[in-house]
Amino acid sequence: MSRLARARLRDLGIVTGDLPTGPHNAITDVAGVTVGYRSLIADEPHVVRTGVTAIWPRGPSTWSDAVYAGGFSFNGNGEMTGMAWLAEQGLLASPIGITSTHSVGAVHEAICRLAVRDGGPSEWMLPVVAETYDGWLSDRAAFAITPQIAIEAFDSASDTPPAEGNVGGGTGMICHEFKGGTGTASRVVAAEDGAWTVGALVQANYGIRAALRFAGAPVGRAIGYETVPSPFAIRRDAGSIIVILATDAPLLPIQCQRLARRATTGLAWVGGYGGNGSGDIFLAFATGNHLGDARRTTDVRMAAPEALSPLFQAAAEATEEAILNALVAADTMTGFAGHSAQAIPLDLLKQAVLGST
Repeated sequence: MSRLARARLRDLGIVTGDLPTGPHNAITDVAGVTVGYRSLIADEPHVVRTGVTAIWPRGPSTWSDAVYAGGFSFNGNGEMTGMAWLAEQGLLASPIGITSTHSVGAVHEAICRLAVRDGGPSEWMLPVVAETYDGWLSDRAAFAITPQIAIEAFDSASDTPPAEGNVGGGTGMICHEFKGGTGTASRVVAAEDGAWTVGALVQANYGIRAALRFAGAPVGRAIGYETVPSPFAIRRDAGSIIVILATDAPLLPIQCQRLARRATTGLAWVGGYGGNGSGDIFLAFATGNHLGDARRTTDVRMAAPEALSPLFQAAAEATEEAILNALVAADTMTGFAGHSAQAIPLDLLKQAVLGST
């Protein structure tokens, strides 16, 4: 067991990437973005370790002030609803939910109910709800997430720095055979490149131990199975990761799609390679335009193509650090059928990366 309290990556003295972070190193550094959670941890009547993460691109005004958005599926053994219409129109006018695999329907219904309750202007909804599988630690047959529980997650959203580790949809997740979960980070591009912010929030539930790297160091190989056993009898490449990227840059939908693809780079830096059984699905939205209620034309801005490379770097760096934050924040958890997932030992992690404890 680690002798150090759970922390964020930079609290350990480990720094990744070259760009500066936003004030809180979180997706909520993008103005207007709010995040909420509902975590369920119970042993009766069912053993559940699950939850819901809620992301509002513009807080309560999301219903009436749509953002441009685009998605990318790196490996498609997973679900993110609403993607067909998002690819068609490129607009997102509802909050985003992230949960467990068998809870997508309940969260989908919750967003529709919220739209009715809050007087959303659209007569119909095709919400974006994504999932990763927590069945190792949580009884998937319990169907513990209800629409009301999901509504509570959306109603709890705020612009304060999000919690990380075993929270929300990330409650029961496993990453690189250590306890995983929810993580976030942000980057700010230089003033001459627009001074825009890119924030990432991940639900990390993927990967094999041997591939795990922190700041380039082969941490997964340094912390072997004799030190921290794997939660799986057969080591696997299955699992999933959901990445949500937010930026205040004025991007068009196709530019959002391009930004979403760059989450792949950050995932690869940590050690993800999109195994056959993994659902690695990413979405990026941009708040830099306000479309208003014009029925015929509306004026929008577009970041110049030459301005995109710094944003791409920011997306990759924020994704990488968000995954690492999920790992270092997560606590050891025991759940369904006595299964457990061990937190990565922070003292051994520091030794592997920095040569010290």
